Amino acid sequence: MLVERFSMIAFSSAIEALRLANRAAGRDLYRYSLWSEDGTKCTASNGIEIKVSGRFGDVQDFDMLIVCGGLDIQKADHRALHAALRRASARGSAIGAVCTGTYVLAKAGLLDGYRATIHWENLPGLMSEHEGLEIGSDLFEIDRNRFTCAGGTAAADMMLSLIMREHGPTVASNVADQLIHHRIRDSCERQRMDLRMRLGVAHPKLLKVVGLMEASLAEPLGSQELAEAVHLSTRQLERLFLKYLGRSPAKHYLRIRLEHARDLIRQTAMPLLSVAMECGFTSASHFSKAYLDCFGQPPSAERKVVQARALAQA
Repeated sequence: MLVERFSMIAFSSAIEALRLANRAAGRDLYRYSLWSEDGTKCTASNGIEIKVSGRFGDVQDFDMLIVCGGLDIQKADHRALHAALRRASARGSAIGAVCTGTYVLAKAGLLDGYRATIHWENLPGLMSEHEGLEIGSDLFEIDRNRFTCAGGTAAADMMLSLIMREHGPTVASNVADQLIHHRIRDSCERQRMDLRMRLGVAHPKLLKVVGLMEASLAEPLGSQELAEAVHLSTRQLERLFLKYLGRSPAKHYLRIRLEHARDLIRQTAMPLLSVAMECGFTSASHFSKAYLDCFGQPPSAERKVVQARALAQA
């Protein structure tokens, strides 16, 4: 089930695992077809058009339906897709999603009572709109007849795990080898590279402080608290950040909070004041100025750009 601007890498990772399972078994373990809203084609986020078999409303009996999402998933009208998914669920079909397709399942009410995951960039937005859902940050989640993954190559790991459950480890291992996928990652593995890789530094105390920053956005910790957490003075912590990251702890912390704010503005309809508070700003004017200094436009302008893009795609 392809949604406009779907992720090509997530789509390819999922469907190639099925194709290679057939090849490894020497018979058709899986048959698959593609569907879109207009029933003729669907365009990926990289601009490549994919031909499909028909419209969402034409989908009949399938053992499994998988929604492949991508960019700006929350801005499209998915009513036809929701209806098709609900009908399939009522018939007993397994329902899955790759990349941001989780958002579609959540909006359709098909994740109530199930564990799920989504791409890390979309996690804050989904959680803000569906506070009652059990949404985590694992690589993928398989909970009874619901399965979701973070996207990208995580789609391959999820499909390999499903193949292993249904047809055994030999078939799954053969598929992984064909994909040059050296191991099938566990569902609980993290989505993002660890801080050591992301920051390009290995200093344990600096990494611990940045980890504390990323975990404390709504209520930012003070410099003294951060320094004491790694048994340094505030002056020593300042020197550590300047040496390895080229900016002060305060500036690095501010950047993390503002990037989180930008994700919320782009992916949710949260009022800007709520976004500010979620990111540790108690003053709307301070938030607006800091955002302008960081990104070259105030948060209100960012929201207008997002709204204009959504109207253009409607």
